[in-house]
Amino acid sequence: MLSLVPVTAEDFDALFELRMASMLENLQRLGLGDRQRSLERFRGQFEPEYMSWILRDGERIGFTKLQPRDGHLHIDHLFIAPGRQGGGVGSWVLERAKSQGRDITLSTLKLSPANEFYLRHGFEKTGEEEFDVQYRWSAST
Repeated sequence: MLSLVPVTAEDFDALFELRMASMLENLQRLGLGDRQRSLERFRGQFEPEYMSWILRDGERIGFTKLQPRDGHLHIDHLFIAPGRQGGGVGSWVLERAKSQGRDITLSTLKLSPANEFYLRHGFEKTGEEEFDVQYRWSAST
């Protein structure tokens, strides 16, 4: 059974390690594998009040950050631990977010398999930057 539980400030290190394990290969593909740079970026995005652990049968297998922004929701993070990906966890998180009835925005790293995941789930590409691709899902469709 899947569930979400709040993150606390004390979870920072565990969350960062899970994030790195989940995306290191994608970061390296873009020449962004510097651990210190990743740590500083994550520190700047760390807002426990919007973050949740994803649990499967009580085990922490991922985390997400879903934040209200200007009338829509923004997914800053959706990371599933390696070895736990591909089992429907990300889809479950997206369905919970979509059930709130608001548009959803997010960005992913270029060359990441996450791009295909979000396109399969009805997100449309809205922009592109040096390293990221932006997406939006419309609640009205």
